[in-house]
Amino acid sequence: MTALDNTIVNVALPQIQAELALSEADLKWVAAIYQLVLASFLLLGGHLADTAGRRATLLLGVAVFTLASAGCGTAVSGVVLIACRGLQGAGAALILPASLAVLSHDLPPRVRNAAFSAMTATLASALALGPVVSGVMTQHLGWESVFAMNVPFGCVSLLVGCVVPRRAPAARSSAAPPAPLSLRVVALACCALAALAHCLIEGPERGFVSVPVAMSGVIFVASAVGLSYEVTLGRNTALRLLFRQRPFVGGIITQLLWGLSVSGVYFFTSQFLQNGLGLAPTSAGLAFVPVAFSLLVAAPFIARTARRWGDGRISAVGLLMVGLGLLMVALGSSRGSLIPILPGLSTIGLGSALAVPLTTRALESSPDHLSGIAAGLFSAIREASGVVGIAFVGAMVSFVEHAATAAGSGTADAFLSGYQAGLCLASAMVGAAAPVALWALRRHGGAGHRATGHGGPGSPHQADPAAPKGS
Repeated sequence: MTALDNTIVNVALPQIQAELALSEADLKWVAAIYQLVLASFLLLGGHLADTAGRRATLLLGVAVFTLASAGCGTAVSGVVLIACRGLQGAGAALILPASLAVLSHDLPPRVRNAAFSAMTATLASALALGPVVSGVMTQHLGWESVFAMNVPFGCVSLLVGCVVPRRAPAARSSAAPPAPLSLRVVALACCALAALAHCLIEGPERGFVSVPVAMSGVIFVASAVGLSYEVTLGRNTALRLLFRQRPFVGGIITQLLWGLSVSGVYFFTSQFLQNGLGLAPTSAGLAFVPVAFSLLVAAPFIARTARRWGDGRISAVGLLMVGLGLLMVALGSSRGSLIPILPGLSTIGLGSALAVPLTTRALESSPDHLSGIAAGLFSAIREASGVVGIAFVGAMVSFVEHAATAAGSGTADAFLSGYQAGLCLASAMVGAAAPVALWALRRHGGAGHRATGHGGPGSPHQADPAAPKGS
């Protein structure tokens, strides 16, 4: 549900604008408010998962998301739709860290890699099929159905979440664990993420020197300075404990490199398929199916492969395969048809599946009482790096495109040159994450090393690197 709502609305926007008589500004907020609120409240969701409980936070997030989806489907004005979309983002901000914390700490150790493989495949499938599902439903059932489809999914999720038995908690040390993050740190992080997301979403359209965007920049800088003070000089033992875990630090770095590269590639690949190859939106969405299909095929074998060859080696190979797949897409894009880029997309999906053990080890290295904050921080890094990645890769695409245009290339050839340069930049960033994976997991030989959930050096986990971002 949370992955679909990142992309599924885009195809329905023209019909929404026509039926609700929305201005261009209102329409943009319908698309942007979900991501903005989601990025802003992820650490708050992680904090609630640690203080109120993972299961309670997850069920609350699903309930909020389901009710907000019903409100979106029955909205009769732009204001109501924007408000309900924001509420959807708040629900998703509770769901993501709580669900990741449940996977990393409430499942038996031997099945965690399989669980994260299944989640990665699900997220990739939702992101790949989002435009297709949206196009079909909008055309035949109306834009309201795009939101209403979440209601039965949410109800089933609530039912399953209530009836699945709890796993007996692991034995805890008699010593009192460090307190979770203070609300001051959570509030500063929320403000920083909200301001950064607003800057990056609104800046390209309004201009980065416009008053609203400039104010967001000031708020981001002030919040980031305050957050840096709290983390380095304040008494926040929780973050210090998290960042003493090498798998967690390596996972954060890898997630950042992933988001900066792959998120921008997905964004511009969509444009290339439609503008460069002339595909319809539905066909362009179907072109990403090989990514999800490769993930689904590889997912059942990841745990066994990681136990045999080691988490670090498998994750590093996976990241290198993603980089190779990006280069294959760059080479295939010059052929003028869809078929030559499909092998590259399949390689990206297979490499993403192989990188799942890094996710597992990174998040599981967090102590049990900080699992929500750890998962929230991972999700926040994914969302923020995804937004920044579009701008970062986009800067390379634009620079090369303008240079090619100045050299006399046509519009289509200039965009292709910029797109290929962006793919090469993304490949280099993902490739740089491979040695980080080896460093982060060099002492972790197998998937079953961590069994206690207390965040010692043998713990595992990470967030899905494949989600274009989702994710």
